[in-house]
Amino acid sequence: MRKSIKYWVVVLISLGLLLLAACSEKESSTESTNEKIKIITTIAQIAEPLSVIGGDYVEVTSLMGPSVDPHLYNATHGDITKIDQSEIVFYNGLNLEANMVDIFNEMSASKPVLAIGETLSGDLLLEDETGAIDPHIWFDLDLWKLALESAVRELQDYAPEHKDYFEENMEDYFSKIDDLKEEAKKLTEIPANNRYLVTAHDAFGYFGNMHELEVIGLQGLSTDGEIGVSDIQDTISIIKEYNVPAVFIESSINDSSINAVIEGAKDEGVDVSLGGELYSDAMGEAGTEEGTYLGMYRHNVETIYNALMGGVE
Repeated sequence: MRKSIKYWVVVLISLGLLLLAACSEKESSTESTNEKIKIITTIAQIAEPLSVIGGDYVEVTSLMGPSVDPHLYNATHGDITKIDQSEIVFYNGLNLEANMVDIFNEMSASKPVLAIGETLSGDLLLEDETGAIDPHIWFDLDLWKLALESAVRELQDYAPEHKDYFEENMEDYFSKIDDLKEEAKKLTEIPANNRYLVTAHDAFGYFGNMHELEVIGLQGLSTDGEIGVSDIQDTISIIKEYNVPAVFIESSINDSSINAVIEGAKDEGVDVSLGGELYSDAMGEAGTEEGTYLGMYRHNVETIYNALMGGVE
């Protein structure tokens, strides 16, 4: 039986509607991708947690990768372009990224720019003997939650339609930080005479405070100074006095200074081992466990525990 003209008209209209729906769905999918909030951070300790908390609605890029020292970092032309094209900028502050502050101040006139460390109450922050503030706040798990929360609040203000989503993800992520805090309590098992954490620079003050370790850094809070012979000798004297079993290199700092301590101690008849590599100012490679904030922190806990408990009978 021949189909009527009316039948074919209905068929063509139906096909047209299906085609329009498919195009609309494709456009919607493209718009969804394009609607991701473009976030730039300086360090991966900010970027990686925010990528987890922001989930489907953010695109987070860290300017500084593995082994990069933020104390000495200078922005490239490409970095400035990335910052300019971003929607929100988060950095640590507290003079960690000292060479980039002017850029952030300029960019803040056109977009949200937040130094998350500078949202914390001053009485929570550590200072060195000169009064300089210690910027390495990610090593205090409780402080880092507060700092990350300030970034999430900024994100919620920017995209209030996703406020509940960000809140739920933040609470879930913070519960994982709390679990890690419980795991790290094993560090209190280290005997008192072994509780000396010797590293290349003074990045672990907050870590030491949280886990009751005496921290000794060859350099001060920043790595922009020189390490002198007296710094190495003073460290060797401490190792001798307290019989420190191990010292540690850092992934973002040349290991020559720590190796000089080990060799100098050996020349004086003191056997001190290399306890391993710690992540201080930079995290590990993306895609690895150490490339996550939780994994980096857990690596440091395990490395320190194993090294400082090694001589315990």
